[in-house]
Amino acid sequence: MKRSVKQIIMNGLVCGAILVIDLLSKAYIAGHFKLFQSHEVIPNFFSITYIQNRGAAWSILEGQTLFLIGIAVIAGIAMIYYFIKSRPEQKLLRLGLAMVFAGMLGNLIDRVVLGYVRDFLDFVIFGYDFPVFNVADMGVTIGMAVIILQILMEEYAQWKYKRSMPKQ
Repeated sequence: MKRSVKQIIMNGLVCGAILVIDLLSKAYIAGHFKLFQSHEVIPNFFSITYIQNRGAAWSILEGQTLFLIGIAVIAGIAMIYYFIKSRPEQKLLRLGLAMVFAGMLGNLIDRVVLGYVRDFLDFVIFGYDFPVFNVADMGVTIGMAVIILQILMEEYAQWKYKRSMPKQ
C-alpha cells in the first residue's frame, strides 16, 4: 500500500475516533446529567458540568445557529481542499486538518440535530473559570496547534536553507 494511502487511512481513523469519542461522551453526559448539573472531579480544578452552548467559543454569536452551520460547512470544504492539496510529507498538516475536521463535524452534528452544542468539560486554571468545552473543541484546538507546528517547522527549514546559501 502506498505511503500516502496509508497516511490518508490513518488520518481518517484519527478523525473517526475523535468524532466517535466526542458524540458518545456528549450522549453520555446529556443522558446522565441535568442541564447545569455539575460534578467536581478534582477539587478547585476540574468538574463535569453539562451546558448547552447556543453560540460559538465563549458563547459568541449566541443564537446565530444557521450562520454557525454555514461557517462550519465552508470551513469543512476548505479543510478537505487543503488536505487534498497538501503534500504527503506534510504529515502534521494532514493530521491537524483531520483533528480540526473531526471537531468541526462533532459540533456541527450537535448544531444541526439539536440546535446547540453540548459542552461538559469544566476547568478552573489559576483561578480562571475557563469556558466549558467538549471533546470536539479539544480536536479543533489540538489540531490547530499541530498545523501551526507544521508551519513553523517548514518556515524554519526554509530559513535554514536560505541561510546556508552562499552570499552573492
